[in-house]
Amino acid sequence: MITVESLTKSYGGFTAVDDVSFTAQPGRVTGFLGPNGAGKSTTMRVMVGLTAPGGGEVRVLGRRFKDLPDPGREVGVLLDASAQHAGRTGREILTIAALTMGLPRTRVDEMIERVSLTPDEASRRVRNYSLGMRQRLGIGTALLGNPEVLILDEPANGLDPAGIRWMRDLLRGFADDGGTVLLSSHLLHEIEVIADDIVVIGNGRIVAQGTKDELLAGAGTLARASDGPALAAALEAAGITARPTSAGAVLAEADLATIGRAAFAAGIPLTELRAAEGAGLEEMFLSLTADSQRETSASTDHEGAAA
Repeated sequence: MITVESLTKSYGGFTAVDDVSFTAQPGRVTGFLGPNGAGKSTTMRVMVGLTAPGGGEVRVLGRRFKDLPDPGREVGVLLDASAQHAGRTGREILTIAALTMGLPRTRVDEMIERVSLTPDEASRRVRNYSLGMRQRLGIGTALLGNPEVLILDEPANGLDPAGIRWMRDLLRGFADDGGTVLLSSHLLHEIEVIADDIVVIGNGRIVAQGTKDELLAGAGTLARASDGPALAAALEAAGITARPTSAGAVLAEADLATIGRAAFAAGIPLTELRAAEGAGLEEMFLSLTADSQRETSASTDHEGAAA
């Protein structure tokens, strides 16, 4: 289990993480979502002891990360697949990690096979790895100690479709066996497929959290027009809470008939009108984080380096 309680982190006068609280439960995959610069990476760095919190705390398996007696055997971490010694081979990196954790060398061979690196690939220097191979090596390192918790930041970067499917099955199996998975990814479809729970952060604050089914079921009504912002403004003028998302789409908190009448009265032709349940995670995400998207908010330029 991972417990984040009232976490705050500031850099100078800028607050990167602002009173963030959530829990990632055992036996479940928790998707941690947010636009670039929203505070995801800062939160995850605090979780694994790389960044000191300004306030609040994070506990993994009931303890702060630095207090875990053998963190590699309790928590598997992958925050940056490129942060691996380029001059060592994949096998050497896994062997050093295994020796550090007091694991037998046979564990290295098991992990190379588990993450589908061939013997030839395991013998290559990491500088000659593709990003997808580095991701597999990083996941292998995270799993090496047979941990109870996985904390992964963008683990699917560089993986081809078969690799993404492999990773999805691996993480689903890990959670089904009782493990805790916290997964940050920009691949919203993959999060939608695999996640049990979702936490959405924007501008350093939690904007939504709950089970995937709860959040998607409460999405409201999806309407679409050639001019999405004009449609949203018309619905707001009619007293309907509405948020533009993408490609002319608007998520609105009213029934279909009410939205249809408001659009007709404003002279805005609709190209789509349906219940948002099933509209998918992308529409929900864009709606919830509209104010913190880099394209619509200059404030994220501050946090890009901090988070």
